[in-house]
Amino acid sequence: MRSIKNEKNLTNKLILLRLDLNVPLNQGKISDSTRIDKILPTLNFLIHHKTKIIILSHIGRPKGKIVDELSLKPIKEDLQQKLKLKVKLIKENIFKIKNKDFFNDFDEQILILENIRFYAEEEKNDRNFAIHIASLGDIYVNDAFSCSHREHASIHQISRFLPSYSGLQLDLEVNALNKITSEITKPITCIIGGSKISSKINVIKNLIPKLNNIIIVGGMANNFIEYFGNDIGKSVKENNCYNIVKEIILLSKEKNCELICPEDVLVSKNLKGLSQTKELGQILSDEMILDIGPKTINKIKNIIDKSKTILWNGPAGYFENPNFANGSAEIAKKIIDNKNLNRIYSVVGGGDTVAFLNKLKVVDNFNFVSTAGGAFLEYLEGKKLPGITALD
Repeated sequence: MRSIKNEKNLTNKLILLRLDLNVPLNQGKISDSTRIDKILPTLNFLIHHKTKIIILSHIGRPKGKIVDELSLKPIKEDLQQKLKLKVKLIKENIFKIKNKDFFNDFDEQILILENIRFYAEEEKNDRNFAIHIASLGDIYVNDAFSCSHREHASIHQISRFLPSYSGLQLDLEVNALNKITSEITKPITCIIGGSKISSKINVIKNLIPKLNNIIIVGGMANNFIEYFGNDIGKSVKENNCYNIVKEIILLSKEKNCELICPEDVLVSKNLKGLSQTKELGQILSDEMILDIGPKTINKIKNIIDKSKTILWNGPAGYFENPNFANGSAEIAKKIIDNKNLNRIYSVVGGGDTVAFLNKLKVVDNFNFVSTAGGAFLEYLEGKKLPGITALD
């Protein structure tokens, strides 16, 4: 990929900048601005080089229809405040903008075209739509790694019609993921959670040959606990996963990757209840597993101490109830301690994990935190992402 950070001759150029500004909104207010904060370095770089920036982005899934609640207006206001510059939201129908001279009429250095998914052609990866968007700028920059697994017009098709570059955040994302997939410093450990094994089976299978340890936590650990003959009560589990669990266990043995599952757990009779520590053979039929127990936490911390690289995707428990957030908090603390001593390179990804770290206000204490969901997992599966290959 050619990175925009290596380009010198940018003055007065019209930059079509694809960002992922799909932030959560609550009654028109941004409830988590992490995705906006991460792309500020790219914007500041382009501002410094005296370019005119035309942002392409989306919120939600309007499915080709104009939905007022999914306007980029709150994003515009947030950017304006953070950059201390005037930002203009252009609501004009994109098809009525006939050429890039249209943008000379605005004094603002940063312009945002209204939600690109208001146009059905975007998600259809429509060639003519991409040609039209490309005609509005001089250079295309993709700084939306989290959308780069999509074959959409402003991610994939557009790069055929303009000089195309990666943005600063996309560079960081790819470099961080390369460190845990190809440029590995061993021992490497993966802590993986979430409720569904089936959604992460390909990630696990692709990573196991590269890993020294894989630690299974969260809801998916319940399938492993049950596989080994333990009653899991009314705990969440994914059905019809016996063969998937067996496959993971056999592959980890074949590739000499140690597979670690919970040895003890915290249970309750409901999600709002108090926690009780239990050994695996003690779980009652009306109890549910909601976090890892102290023995398991200590085992994971010992493994982190022996690791040089760590990937964490998925919290260890039901952190929405503080009674079941301790496992995730202890994992976070141990990784941060080792990172601060330069003993470990840490990559964290996944919406729930990032939400938990934001809650603890420690999201900046890791080497790299990815806000990409599907793209993050597909990259770890070894898939080629359309938005990345388009820049190759």
